[in-house]
Amino acid sequence: MDLGAYRYTKTHEWATLSGNSCTVGISKFAAEQLQDITYLKLPAVGAKVTADAAFGEIETVKAVNDLYSPVSGDVTEVNSAVEKDPESLKANPLGTGWLIKVRLAPGGDLKHLLTSAQYEQQIASEPH
Repeated sequence: MDLGAYRYTKTHEWATLSGNSCTVGISKFAAEQLQDITYLKLPAVGAKVTADAAFGEIETVKAVNDLYSPVSGDVTEVNSAVEKDPESLKANPLGTGWLIKVRLAPGGDLKHLLTSAQYEQQIASEPH
């Protein structure tokens, strides 16, 4: 796993790019902060997502949090395994715990997102 290929949002989602297909999930840091994930609401295949806009929700026994898309485009795949067993995404949030795959809108890229080093600096400065 090349962690340098991951880019991050300030709201703890990650993205990797392969051609014009972007895989999206939540960061390891975010997954470690969540306790007892009870429900995931993810968009349907074909749904449009917009960068910085909510595309779904993650629910724990204590709170419901929005999931924000790092990119704009069309959802091409949804990880039904984590939808069925939301707690499983914590086992490997940067791998099998991915949430959605998005076909990028024309001209889309990941340059506006934080690098791994920038993201590590951000979480080090946040209260836990």
